[in-house]
Amino acid sequence: MVFNRPETETPVTAIATNEAYLPFRDYRTWYRITGSLESGKLPLVVAHGGPGCTHDYVDSFKDIAALDGRPVIHYDQLGNGNSTRLPEKGPDFWTVGLFLEELDALLTHIGIRHRYAFLGQSWGGMLGAEHAVRRPPGLKALVIANSPANMHTWVSEANRLRQELPKEVQDRLLKHELAGSLTDPDYIAASRVFYDRHVCRVVPWPPEVARTFAIMDEDNTVYRNMNGPTEFHVIGTMKNWTIEDRLDRIGAPTLLISGKYDEATPLVVKPYLERVPGCEWVLFESSSHMPHVEEKQLCLATVSGFLSRYD
Repeated sequence: MVFNRPETETPVTAIATNEAYLPFRDYRTWYRITGSLESGKLPLVVAHGGPGCTHDYVDSFKDIAALDGRPVIHYDQLGNGNSTRLPEKGPDFWTVGLFLEELDALLTHIGIRHRYAFLGQSWGGMLGAEHAVRRPPGLKALVIANSPANMHTWVSEANRLRQELPKEVQDRLLKHELAGSLTDPDYIAASRVFYDRHVCRVVPWPPEVARTFAIMDEDNTVYRNMNGPTEFHVIGTMKNWTIEDRLDRIGAPTLLISGKYDEATPLVVKPYLERVPGCEWVLFESSSHMPHVEEKQLCLATVSGFLSRYD
């Protein structure tokens, strides 16, 4: 089923925000609420990708609060951004279970566990699917944005897209991967060619996108341990992850979004459409991995329209 997108853009205005910290285990998780939890509208929790990114690059979703009056909650997952950084922790610490526990703690802390919507972008959507298959009674709507359901398919498609890069770029990538020089500036520059095609096609990157990548450059602990050095060279603990065989357990109404030039290709997102009961799919024709940046107003209006059906 394909959900019809709104064709008009609605201007947004500034709205009140509140930042705070959630005590989680022995650490702190930063979160921000845009709008009022007393509005009566279904609150939306937004989870960033990575694993290991920050809320900055998905910051635009806060404008939904001005569009339709619903509160929007962003948070930096543990180890990232404004939350406690733990560069000394190894792969055994960074698990799906850890981040599910953190999400549950956040929902309880801000008092919305009984009624909320969840939007996860990329890895955030994987986390959202893991959350949703447990059928939490408070989850009233789910948005899976640009997310794989199986990391083997993700890597296969990323490497197919990589083969479409200029041969000189492919050769530079391979040279450094064989040499193990994955932090070499030349490897990073070559990787950026892929990112500019299939991650964010707005050049130069908007400040909020650049900010996330700059923070990851400072501390890539979570990304390095769970994913690996790049989007197409996945050697971390998530390399064999899949949720395909559990997707039929999701009971919440689900919207799937992706971009025409997305590294999350139609084959990558297909399991959600086929296996989540009643899943609706919107493909953004001028976007890659970040429709919320590349076609911001249309993406926000699409998500708002979907969520408004469940207020």
